[in-house]
Formats: sequence, C-alpha cells, structure tokens
Amino acid sequence: EAMSPLWHADPSCRYRPWRMPTPSRRHPEPAPPLDLRQRFAALRNLPPFIASIWQTSKTLLLATLGLRLVRALLPVATLYVGKLIVDEVVRLAGLHLSDASLSAWWHSGELALLAGLLATEFALAVASDLLGRVVALVDSLLSELYSNRTSVRLMEHAAELDLEDFEDPDLQDRLDRARRQIAGRSPLLSQLLGQAQSLLTIASFAVGLMVYAPWLIVLLLIALVPAFVGEWHFNAQSYAVNFQWTPERRELDYLRMLGAGAQYTKEIKSFGLARFLVERYRTLAWSIYRANRKIALRRAGWGGLLTALGTLGYYAAYALIAWRTVRGDFSIGDLTFLSASFLRLRGLLESLLSGFSDVAGQALYLDDLFSFFRIRPEILSPPHPLPFPSPIREGFVFENVGYRYPGAQRWAVRGLSFTLKAGEVLALVGENGAGKTTLVKLLARLYDPDEGRVLLDGHDLRDYDVDELRSHVGVIFQDFVRYYFSAADNIAVGRIEQRDDAGRIAAAAHAGLADEVIEQLPAGYDQRLGKLFKDGVDLSGGQWQKVAIARAYMRDAQVLILDEPTAALDARAEYEVFRRFKDLSDGRTAILISHRFSSVRMADRILVLAGGKVEASGTHEELMAQHGRYAELFELQAAGYR
Repeated sequence: EAMSPLWHADPSCRYRPWRMPTPSRRHPEPAPPLDLRQRFAALRNLPPFIASIWQTSKTLLLATLGLRLVRALLPVATLYVGKLIVDEVVRLAGLHLSDASLSAWWHSGELALLAGLLATEFALAVASDLLGRVVALVDSLLSELYSNRTSVRLMEHAAELDLEDFEDPDLQDRLDRARRQIAGRSPLLSQLLGQAQSLLTIASFAVGLMVYAPWLIVLLLIALVPAFVGEWHFNAQSYAVNFQWTPERRELDYLRMLGAGAQYTKEIKSFGLARFLVERYRTLAWSIYRANRKIALRRAGWGGLLTALGTLGYYAAYALIAWRTVRGDFSIGDLTFLSASFLRLRGLLESLLSGFSDVAGQALYLDDLFSFFRIRPEILSPPHPLPFPSPIREGFVFENVGYRYPGAQRWAVRGLSFTLKAGEVLALVGENGAGKTTLVKLLARLYDPDEGRVLLDGHDLRDYDVDELRSHVGVIFQDFVRYYFSAADNIAVGRIEQRDDAGRIAAAAHAGLADEVIEQLPAGYDQRLGKLFKDGVDLSGGQWQKVAIARAYMRDAQVLILDEPTAALDARAEYEVFRRFKDLSDGRTAILISHRFSSVRMADRILVLAGGKVEASGTHEELMAQHGRYAELFELQAAGYR
C-alpha cells in the first residue's frame, strides 16, 4: 500500500510535499528487503554478529552459555518433581491415616519421600532464580562491552572513509541507521541466547510429552504456525517503514537540535523561528507516526486473531488430557505434569517462533550496520608508497586537473593547471564557487582528481602514503571545528600525539595569536571551551578562530594552508594574522585564501580563479597592471573603504 504523502512547512509557513532525494551515484540506497528470499538472506548477518560477540569477550560468552544450559533443564525437572509430589500426596491420602498426628506420620517414615521431594523442588526454584539473576548480569555486561566495542569500530571505520562519503546524503542515512543499530541491537544477544536456551528446554519437555502423548506436539505446532508467520511478516513491514523514513527521522533529529541547541537560540529568538520549527517538527513527526500506526494496527488485529487460534489448540489438548485422566489412562500427577508441560511448552514454542521472527527482523536491521562496514574508501595508499620528501624540493604541480562532486552536473574545477613552488607563499583569489576550497582539498588529497593529476616533486600524490602526506599538510578551513575540550586540547588536535608537550602548545598559541585569548580564561590552558559542558567558557567568533589557527602551527607541517579561517576577525586582526603567517611560513610552502586583498597582497604570488580554472597569476602589482578581474575586485573592495 502506498504511504500517505509527507508534508512539511516551508519558510512561508505553507505546506508542500516532501520528496525523497535522488540517490547519489556513489552510495545508491538499496531497496528494503521485503520478499521471503530477502528476509531469509538477512539471516546471513547473524554469524558475523555472533563472531563479533565472541571477539568482544570469550569468557563472558562461554559463561552465559554454560549458565543457560543448566537453566534450560530446570523447568522440566521442576515440573517432574511436582508430578511426583502430587502422586505421593494422592498415595498418602489413600492410606486413610487422617486421624494420626504429624509426629506419628513423621516417625512412621511415610513423609520422608514427600519431604525430600518438597526440598528438591525448593532447591530447584532457588537455583532457577539465582541462575536467572546471574545470566541477566552476564548478559548486561556482555551487551555493554559489545556496544562499546562496536561504537569504537564504527568510529574507526568512519575515519577510514573518504570526505566524499560524508558529503553523500545516502551514506549519511546509512550512517544514521548504523549508529542507531549499535544500541538497538545489543538486546539481540540476549534474544539469541534465550532462543538457544528455549530450544533446550523445549527438547526436554518434548521428550516428556512424547512418552505420554506424541500427538500433543503435532497439535501444538499446527496451532502456533499461523502466529509465527504473522509476526515474521509484520516485523519485515516495520523494518521497511523505518528504512524508507530514515531521511525524515534525520530531519527530526536536526529539528530537535535546532529547537533546543544553545548555539542556535539567539537567531531563533531574533527571527521568531520557534513556532515555525515546532510546527515543522509536529507535521513531520505526525506523518511518521501515521505510517507506524498503520502497521501497528494491522499487526495487533491479525496478531490477536492468530494468537486466538493457538489458545484454541491449547484448550483442545487440555480437554483431551482431562478426558483420558477420567478414563484412567493418566494419574493425577500425570495430569498435572502434562497440563503444566503443555502450557509451558506452548508458551516456549510461541516465544521461540515469535522470537525467531523477531531475530529475523533484527537481522534486517543488522544489515544497516554491516552494510556500513562493507563500504570501502577509494582514496588509499599504494602497496609500496614513495617516501615523502623532507624537505619538499620542487613543489606541487596541477596538470589539467578536473574534479566534479558526486551527483553534480557542473565541474568544481576543470583544466586547472599551475605550479606551487617549494617555499612559496601562494594566495588564492576568486569569487564564491571559483574552486578555491576544492583546490585545497585536492592538494591535501581529501579528494582525488577525476581528470588530470597532482604532482609533488615530480610524482603523483597517489604514489605517497595518505597518512604521511596529510601529516605534512596543516589545513585550517573556514568551517573549522569548535571542540568542547580544554583550550590546550583545542590546539593540540593539530598534532594530537604531542598533546602532553605544553611548550609546543604554548608556542603554537603564540604563533596564532591565541595566547592573549587563553591568558584571559579563568583556568588558562586547562579551561574547557564552549557551553556544552559545565564550567565551560564560550569564546567569540574571532577568539575561536585564533585558537583554530594555532592548530596549524601546532602541526608544524611543511605545507601550511589557511582557507578563509579569519572571516570573523576585523581587518587589523586579520592583517596581523597573515603577516605573522608570512613570517612563520619562511622555508615552508604555504597557501592562504582570503577575500581581503590587503592581506593576500603580501603573498609571493597570487592566483586568480574563475570557473574552476586559473584566470591570472602574478604579484599584486602585476595583476593590477593587467586591469583584469583581480584589479576590478580590488577596486570594488577599496571603494568600500573610501
């Protein structure tokens, strides 16, 4: 059935239909598995899941398996002891010694067997309770360890993927589902182990029933199969709904963050956006709710009907057992054992079948996690990389480089050719969308060219080890990250392995003009920045930028790149930053990007980019003499200061 259309508000507070984004060519979204073959195929995720549990803690897994093995045999043992108790009570009642005192009964020895049976049943009950608590404890510890280990694995794998991957909305959907599955699938361990325990208990009950009445097993299975099929079907339907609505759920998370995030409060209040965000959230949440409600209602209706069939089968069997007891085929103890065993077996089989259906459904969700782990990066180091030149002797050469973002029609850069000499300070100038940031990402090998190549000292960048290359490049982007760590750690992320080197951190702070900011903080370098955590101190935009720039100096790389990181600084502060950048980049290869021409003019050479190509190159004086785009932009900016 087609879902109801999803509606949400646009900025004019009118409502328009939300449309599913077109899948990208890089990570096309698979269709949710709904047919029977695909549902069975999803069970392939269980072996790697069990293997990951085994790798998490062999000791805890073996412990819970052993405890469950013992616990699985206790129910049938308890019921059988109960049968013996009933038969013994009936036997004692037939002795017609009702007038005798308890002391007389005891001394006669007639109560010895009954007392022993009662003590045995008590011991079994205590053992079952204690084992249940220990199993729950071990399972909880194992689940938490698994969740922690998988979270680490997710972070490590995400770190291996390409920047392009994280700019792909389809992969963002997969990553969102994978993150949700880490916590959501931890109970699957207990379910699987519980299924194994139930199988053992069922086998023990089945042996007992087979001795008395084999036909009970057949009747029970016939009664339970419809409920199992129904649960399996609706588990798959629920997964399909969750799969298809992943983008909307991500938007809900985003709206919650906007509506309750401290960093957005000023603008939301200033523009009066609260009502708009609430209404947008309410509309989107209601649409998701309707889709889930539709499945839930159908599941409840059909589930109730199919469960009633199982109940009918149970009472039909119960009536037959009672009739055969009246005929003398079974003793009262047998009646108690059979009726209780049948009831427990029915519950166990029902739980097992629905549990299997649920496990199959969980396996569908596991596919979200494991499919994310199957994604492989495209930017890799060669098997035998060249040693990175130290120092760089010739520099970088872009040879007819072209790059187009996945799914985009327009090339970000194409036919891009220029040379960045070793030790040269190069400034990039151009209007928005000219390709400046793309060029920087290609140089740092965050992207690989679709056309042409980038050379370093005469060799393709792809001939060098990726991690070693990036360790020699220090880049600070305009959209730098504000880490809610201490001031020292905010700088140390530039070379995190030197986090304990206080002298290096202080020197980097001084080079980036961040030391004057940190000196004003209550706890200095130990002060936590940002308002996310208690005792944090927030900084102004310009102060944050100085801390971020200090990271580039902390890296102490051969290549330094500042990609418009000073937008929040005033003209004087930016000039001082770039003047120091020029002084401290002596002997290093450097690139700076800025819209302020007073800053870029201090570079050794300026590249003017337009349409993803180099339109002009030269010093400030040479470019002004050409009366081209650079001179035009310079005059437009200078006119604003007159």
